[in-house]
Amino acid sequence: MTSSSAPQDPHLWLEDIDGDAPLAWVRAQDARSVQQYAQSPAFESLRQGILEVLDSEARIPMVDKIGPRFFYNFWRDKAHPKGVWRRTTLAEYRLPQPAWETVLDIDALAAAEGENWVWHGADCLDPDPLRCMVSLSRGGADAEVLREFDLQTLRFVEGGFALPEAKSQVAWQDIDHLYVATDFGPGSMTESSYPRIVKLWRRGTPLASAVVVYEGRHEDMSVGAWRDNTPGFERDFVSRQIDFYDSQTWLRHADGTLARIDVPDDALVDITREWLLVEPRSDWTVGGATHAAGSLLAARFDDWMAGRRELTVLFAPDAHSALDSHSWTRHHLILNVMHDVVNRLELLTPPAGGTGAWTRQGLGGAPALSTIDAGAIDEYENDDYFLTVSGFLQPTTLYIGTVGQGEPQALKHSPAFFDAARYRVGQHFATSKDGTRVPYFEIASKDLQADGTNPTLQYAYGGFEISLQPSYGGGIGRAWLEQGGVYVVANVRGGSEYGPRWHQAALQENRLRSCEDFAAVSEDLIARGITSPAHLGAMGGSNGGLLVGNMLTLYPQLYGAVVSEVALLDMRRYTQLSAGASWIAEYGDPEVPEEWEFIQAFSPYENARAGQPYPPALFTTSTRDDRVGPAHARKMQAKMLALGHDASFFYENLDGGHSAATDNKDAAFMDALGYAFLWRHLGRAGAKD
Repeated sequence: MTSSSAPQDPHLWLEDIDGDAPLAWVRAQDARSVQQYAQSPAFESLRQGILEVLDSEARIPMVDKIGPRFFYNFWRDKAHPKGVWRRTTLAEYRLPQPAWETVLDIDALAAAEGENWVWHGADCLDPDPLRCMVSLSRGGADAEVLREFDLQTLRFVEGGFALPEAKSQVAWQDIDHLYVATDFGPGSMTESSYPRIVKLWRRGTPLASAVVVYEGRHEDMSVGAWRDNTPGFERDFVSRQIDFYDSQTWLRHADGTLARIDVPDDALVDITREWLLVEPRSDWTVGGATHAAGSLLAARFDDWMAGRRELTVLFAPDAHSALDSHSWTRHHLILNVMHDVVNRLELLTPPAGGTGAWTRQGLGGAPALSTIDAGAIDEYENDDYFLTVSGFLQPTTLYIGTVGQGEPQALKHSPAFFDAARYRVGQHFATSKDGTRVPYFEIASKDLQADGTNPTLQYAYGGFEISLQPSYGGGIGRAWLEQGGVYVVANVRGGSEYGPRWHQAALQENRLRSCEDFAAVSEDLIARGITSPAHLGAMGGSNGGLLVGNMLTLYPQLYGAVVSEVALLDMRRYTQLSAGASWIAEYGDPEVPEEWEFIQAFSPYENARAGQPYPPALFTTSTRDDRVGPAHARKMQAKMLALGHDASFFYENLDGGHSAATDNKDAAFMDALGYAFLWRHLGRAGAKD
């Protein structure tokens, strides 16, 4: 049996995203949810508290250095709901109240052009950034309009490079040439809805005359090209993203010929100056040695391209540790390593002069159950770095340091949005169905009584190699902890908290492992007396929304309420909706009968049944979400109502993209709606209606 057209599905009509009838249905469902949950003093208190956090002018304005002098920040607040791209100098940034120069005001631009522009970032010519390609989205969709912007005149370049709305990828080769992967017309996009062809476009010529650099296959995910402009190591590269985890990268020579970088398709590569770094996702035997999945390996790039297979192990995982990230400074490499989901930093120095061994030393550890992260400020020029420390109860602190010049100095402090002294953080381990130990963090009042009555919100993601680490959430503190709730973050399989093995353990036919892990954490919370099913809620977004959608249909007895946000839910047709085909490597292909056999086991839309008691559920989405798409949530809600589950609710923001919000007001409303729903159904608390 295949998914093909699924003619028996009575809710296919809701897949017409902008159709009059589906949108009328959406507005009616939105009104029902607003009337039930968003028209009370308790809701307004939640919304206002969250908005104050999002709009706070005391937040840390995180910056990126572009060019030799300026540090850039994108900022939203009450006065700039759509945001302002601005810049300052490091000397100013060190001050408590820096003087900012406006680079581009998105609110003013949107008003002048009559468009609901959402900032999506800028790709700048580096290291001499005279120009940037600015990305603007209508309503928050992944598809973008790109325009050339001059960082000297602070204006869009008249007659400069520009691309109409599409899912594009661009990169500068030099001031007069741009690598462009976009929608060039019929047949130029993959079945995942991303570019299949990348071209080199010369200034002053029509896009149609751009020279083809590389063409991928229709079944690929995407292609791209870029130039590394590191002085003395200028190189061009081409990439083919076969699927979400497999890719191939080539060195592009001046004559246009390509030389493959010979590493496994599932490996991540980083070429910086003379070094090639490789992170294999599976065990890799090369040069007479076998390297474990999740290792970080180094070779000299030119030697590797010449056929030498000598690798230095910079990091090797173990049962408790995994590599989170790495960042180059001018002369050093910073490693961010997780040990049972808590960070520590290591500083590695490559050998000088072509011989010798890499040296290593500690760069700092996080406070207990917190997260520490460090990244280079300007890898071209110096060894300066920014370092952040954050925890569930610890507002973020930003430090600045220079490798080899003592301890980093505190630069900025995020404000506290709730009284952390009243709470404590603990890390616990639940035992999943197959015996695997699953870690989870629990944030609760210090005087918590283990009497089973505490309203508890359990959150997880569980996919795509994404780890959930301790971080400060002012909105969660105000909307959940201060109202008397317990907050739990479950590090279920599917993420990368323990490296590739943790992710791969819940891929495709093993997808239910993430659900079993989530259920094991819930059962552990209940067994410990922290909560009980009537007071336990599940929440997740995107892939996490799929996860909690499965908790709704597979483990309804464990929960008093479920909130599924911008989620995949109809796994029979997910590859035919929005960008769904790009995730076949994660979930499997429902068009293949033997794969549909295991996919249907984790398809909430398929598994919702008549006669089954379900807890109250809220499905949220966005009309402009062209990544997952609103059809999933629409159809799930329609089916739940058709099954007689009147405690199922739905809200679709007409703008917002995959975040379901275009500005802070939207975000505060969506968050408050979810919390108001949970408080209504999970029992005692000050925010409960």
